[in-house]
Amino acid sequence: MHQCTAKGVNGELLTALEVRRLPTRADRNRALLGHVKSSMPANPLAPKRRPRRRHPKMLPDGARPGLVEVVNAARDAMVVTWLSDTSLRIGGLCGLHLADLHLREDAACGECKSPHLHVCHRWGNTNRAAAKIKPDWQMVDGTVTGGEIYRVSPAMISTYFAYMTTEYAKHATGHGMLLIQLAGPNIGEPWTADAARGMLRRAGRRAELPGRITPKAFRHQFTNDVLDASGGDPLVAKAAGDWASMQMLDEVYGHPDLHSPEFTEALKTVWGEEE
Repeated sequence: MHQCTAKGVNGELLTALEVRRLPTRADRNRALLGHVKSSMPANPLAPKRRPRRRHPKMLPDGARPGLVEVVNAARDAMVVTWLSDTSLRIGGLCGLHLADLHLREDAACGECKSPHLHVCHRWGNTNRAAAKIKPDWQMVDGTVTGGEIYRVSPAMISTYFAYMTTEYAKHATGHGMLLIQLAGPNIGEPWTADAARGMLRRAGRRAELPGRITPKAFRHQFTNDVLDASGGDPLVAKAAGDWASMQMLDEVYGHPDLHSPEFTEALKTVWGEEE
């Protein structure tokens, strides 16, 4: 600032530096979360941040069949199936209402020809379940439109009807939400995301799966499987996983699997071990 002021060098930089203090990481995090709107600019002299490589935790081998075998309710089997066949977050899943489900071809919303569901953020959910991404949605002539749209597999529809015709029909209390409690003093009331996490954790222990089974691992596993099935096409993975940006997808999955056959073969070629 002294050089800029005394010698008149780079007036734009002087203007950018005329702040009382530069924002801390906590300031920037709060601004990103929307808690505060920071007016402090980032350091104009700081180097550009390189993409941070992340290594997401996947599900252990055989997790899906192992969990389905040991769960105690049709609701829990449906949760395992729905998390496995989509990239749904647990908050969005527990916040679903029956009106959000369009489980037939050519639904009235006109936004997806295949069976699908809409994740709609509602502030008034009694179980406090909230969608992480909050695109606009509305009810048009009794039909939900907008929100996050996820396609639905035949297995998801099958487990849905098994749950609805048994446990839901027996215990639901008319609130219109999809997942309900099946025991205890609040039977029939909406099921919370924390309760769903606890169910997966206990089921993982009963199935003797290594590590802790979390809802996020299903999302990572699904995206990774879609990438493999599409030949590594990031556009397909982004659309199927409903990821917010290609940058996020690249940071999480844009690096090779160190245990993949392709990676091993490449190393052998470099090491001169190929026949």
